Amino acid sequence: MRKVRLPLIAPMMIVIVAACSSRDPVANGANSVGLPGPVNDTGPSALGEPPDNGASPANGAVSAAAVTIPAALHGRWGLTPADCTTTRGDAKGLLVISAGELRFYESRAVPGNDAETDGDSINGHFNFTGEGQNWSKFEALKLSGAKLTRTETNPAASFTYAKC
Repeated sequence: MRKVRLPLIAPMMIVIVAACSSRDPVANGANSVGLPGPVNDTGPSALGEPPDNGASPANGAVSAAAVTIPAALHGRWGLTPADCTTTRGDAKGLLVISAGELRFYESRAVPGNDAETDGDSINGHFNFTGEGQNWSKFEALKLSGAKLTRTETNPAASFTYAKC
């Protein structure tokens, strides 16, 4: 069996570590070009709703509801029974709907000017605010018997709620 000499390995490791480390990982001649701007999505989504085209309020601020949410949708709705009964403040699946807004666990949304309603549904862009951010997204809420179905886009998802 061959013996490895430690005095030879230690200096080699120091050279390898020194060659791979640097105080500044960016080359001196590199130019910062910044990040690309937002993608301009002008086509309809996979669900067929119209593009946003800048219809959201300036600076992403949530504005007062221009459309009234149908009374049939008002109330407290839970994704699970625990969302309706918890007293610890952790009802993450609770949705509270009033005439002018949707309230989620850490955000709220008001319908935009393009929202359309009938007696038991509403769909259109909603202006959200929560956790220090503002955004707009297409939402559709439809009452079917005792269940409320909320469908959203970007990313596409569907949720079924029961009345609390």
